[in-house]
Amino acid sequence: MKCPYCKSDDTRVIETREIDNNYEIRRRRECPTCSRRFTTREKLEGVVKMVVKNDGRREEFSSQKLRHGLQRACEKRPISAEAIESIVSGVEQEVFLLPQKEVDSRFLGKMVMEALKRLDDVAYIRFASVYKQFKDVTEFAVEIENIKKGRGKERSRQV
Repeated sequence: MKCPYCKSDDTRVIETREIDNNYEIRRRRECPTCSRRFTTREKLEGVVKMVVKNDGRREEFSSQKLRHGLQRACEKRPISAEAIESIVSGVEQEVFLLPQKEVDSRFLGKMVMEALKRLDDVAYIRFASVYKQFKDVTEFAVEIENIKKGRGKERSRQV
């Protein structure tokens, strides 16, 4: 592994940790030339999963695209990068455990919205507005009322 700082070819592994139920390995490395440390991740490459879009197009599942959408929804919210990564990893793991090679984009969207709903209402609304393609303010208001009703039910159960 090449050092990203000094480009030396000689780096050593300090620590190795399995994450996401053995689907990914995180390695902490050190460069003996410049003494800097960095982290690498290795992922198991499996079968390519295709996402079937609403218009019938198909594209390869991309955890990077999912991460980007989540980051946009969570922008300026008190949500850690680890929480976003956890959602990405969970969705990715769920997708790759499915027996079929194609996954409907609506299925992915619902999984992400459920995770965001538990995490942060504002991020959920932001993501839902793109996913559900809200056409006007009324649709926003309806979705916000649904969240409020859901929160009211949770509070009454806690009492």
